[in-house]
Amino acid sequence: MPKKLSPMMEQYFQIKDNYQDCILFYRVGDFYEMFYDDALEASRVLEIALTGKNCGQEERAPMCGVPFHSAETYIHKLVDKGYKVGILDADITGPSIPKMFGIKEKAYADEIGMYPVKSKGGIDVMSVNLLLENDTDPVLWRGPILGNVVKQFYTDVIWKDIDYLFVDMPPGTGDVAITVYQSLKLDGIIIVTSPQDLVSMIVEKAVKMADLMQVPIIGVVENYSYFHCPDNGKDYQIFGESHIEEILQKYGLLLLNRLPIDPTIANLCDQGDIESIEKTNLENVSLPE
Repeated sequence: MPKKLSPMMEQYFQIKDNYQDCILFYRVGDFYEMFYDDALEASRVLEIALTGKNCGQEERAPMCGVPFHSAETYIHKLVDKGYKVGILDADITGPSIPKMFGIKEKAYADEIGMYPVKSKGGIDVMSVNLLLENDTDPVLWRGPILGNVVKQFYTDVIWKDIDYLFVDMPPGTGDVAITVYQSLKLDGIIIVTSPQDLVSMIVEKAVKMADLMQVPIIGVVENYSYFHCPDNGKDYQIFGESHIEEILQKYGLLLLNRLPIDPTIANLCDQGDIESIEKTNLENVSLPE
């Protein structure tokens, strides 16, 4: 908590400490006011003026506000606004993201940098397939070049006003993974596995690599975990018994979800219409703080 706060701001921070992950609307007279990071975020999302307020410190606190009688409108706008997302396709030799999102347009560059292509749902995407003349042209580059391309996708692409950038990684612990871990500012990684014992061994390598390079692991998702038969309602483990619990217990990891084999998702990917998916089986996942 900042020093030399006014009594009002002392109360504000006492409340804010209990709601760190929320934008706090603080009633002051006929207005709800927001301060500091909340004000910066709210002014951007709500498109309202960002000002400052004397709160007893040397510098004025960033502040914005809305009339209390119209607060509900602004709150709904915050909820409905959503977040802007980007996807960096780091699987240079097997780029599948543009195909899944049905992106036909090519990326372009100018003297400022490269620009990602927007999907139908407004997601910014950058992939090597957005730079190739033909989608089926092979990428015959050695490790160091692959790493440099991934780094350029992060530093030279104009990722404008995005809240979250997802990096789609190739499997394994090679040059691309090393580049991403060393060069990108990561909040954490999500490890994707499947039930086979062979895949579990590869996952353990990825876990150990992340630990060595001090990259936080958000959790683990088990893909192809089972098939739910619509005819009899039973679940079948097509790829055998899962070993995920052993890995979770051994390394103290969080299981985010087990995803079933779902032909609907496969069809949407093939059709380039993944954004129209209605059920992802990730709706109830709770990420750690």
